[in-house]
Amino acid sequence: MHAVVRSYSGQGASELFGLLEQRAGEVEDLIGGVPGFVSYAAVKTADGGVTVTICKGKDGTDESSRRAAEWVSENSPGTINPPVISEGSTVVHFGS
Repeated sequence: MHAVVRSYSGQGASELFGLLEQRAGEVEDLIGGVPGFVSYAAVKTADGGVTVTICKGKDGTDESSRRAAEWVSENSPGTINPPVISEGSTVVHFGS
């Protein structure tokens, strides 16, 4: 499995996570449809938040990042700093 973490902070990040919460169903449809989708989480932090997508392969996480960037660009109410992206092979994953 492969995971991608997108960390958002600074300008517009807090507002983005409020929007993600309000439109969770739309985000679920968007990210849940990527190839090999396994799981997704969005977590608020003190200065913005992080999203974590896990897929069966890198092609899925690449597509999730492309879709996320497009969704943020089309739906963000203002300017938002681009995320810091970290990705790699999943070493341990469990839960539902």
